Amino acid sequence: MQSAAIRPIPNMLERNLFNEEHEAFRETVRKFYEKEVVPNIEKYEKQQHVDRDLWNKAGDLGLLCTTMPEQYGGSGVDRLYSMILIEEQAYAMDSSTGFSLHSDIVANYINNFGHEQQKQKWLPKMASGEVVTAIAMTEPGTGSDLQAVRTSAVLDGDEYVINGSKIFITNGYLCDMAIVVCKTGNNEKGSANLSLIIVEADRVGFSKGKPLNKIGMKGQDTCELFFDNVRVPKENLLGMEGMGFMMLMKELAWERMLVAIICQAGAEAAFAHTVQYTKDRKAFGKPIGSFQNTRFKLAELRTEIDFCRTYLDRCMQLQLEERLGIDAAAAAKYKISDMFSKVVDDCLQLHGGYGYMLEYPIARAYIDNRANRIYAGTNEIMKELISRTL
Repeated sequence: MQSAAIRPIPNMLERNLFNEEHEAFRETVRKFYEKEVVPNIEKYEKQQHVDRDLWNKAGDLGLLCTTMPEQYGGSGVDRLYSMILIEEQAYAMDSSTGFSLHSDIVANYINNFGHEQQKQKWLPKMASGEVVTAIAMTEPGTGSDLQAVRTSAVLDGDEYVINGSKIFITNGYLCDMAIVVCKTGNNEKGSANLSLIIVEADRVGFSKGKPLNKIGMKGQDTCELFFDNVRVPKENLLGMEGMGFMMLMKELAWERMLVAIICQAGAEAAFAHTVQYTKDRKAFGKPIGSFQNTRFKLAELRTEIDFCRTYLDRCMQLQLEERLGIDAAAAAKYKISDMFSKVVDDCLQLHGGYGYMLEYPIARAYIDNRANRIYAGTNEIMKELISRTL
């Protein structure tokens, strides 16, 4: 397999989000992916999850939960550091590591809605890599309809008794703890029935399925979770009972931004690989990059990539100012994941027959990318969210 590490082609409009400290952090992240991840991608894909000690190595370098407060093991930095981590993962063309869900979704739920004891118990271990976490939302048959959740949590004395199952859970196979979306009420307004409950993986009745056999993203740990009369203390409730839907809505905009960031950087990586390929590959005695069709197609793709980059960086600025709207985040996720699909398809075409070979990074990017238009809310749901603001 060809090396997947590549640097993106500089954008036509200079980016102005990052300072020297950000760039120093980027260098650390880049080296981590080049040394620890890229050489092992084939291994991760065969075993369908990363090695457990990769989490500890990331924690040792301060790459996990960086935005969490220092008193809980984080670095207390802004979300640009999260952006850098996700971009470098994409530039390495890695789809195996589930760090962003752990650090930028699960950790945020605990930090924003958890009580002090929960923060002290979980966040430092998450930052060090001692604990791997997941969030269990999706169920068989419910898809994007969170209000149709059937996994129940019934209060019995001082404990919740949880029954149900979840599917497509990132980090599920290796997780030591999961935040589980449960139905805790029977209110006519479905959104008022949901609660978030912390469930440790060693609880009696909590079991995991084998890693799911996906068409792409084969190295990413994704499985089903099952709850059979799992008893957890009521102190494991995150926030207040019945407030789960509100908490999910608050964090889902950032989750959609995470997808937009990885799609943007993924498109940039696929494009850089393709530009290099068109310079090296010859047909009829000259590089295929010299043909007008190739040059025009590359010009089209670069323009689309750079337009999306400008929109995404502006969304990131608003995110840092806590002014990013749900509709803008939905638009970023929808448009940029669609753009990535177009870019990677056209880039594969420019590779010709070799683009269909898994030895070439563009082939793996083609199959890995497809899920981006589905998870964190399908692109059809994103359009629905946007349309509600009109």
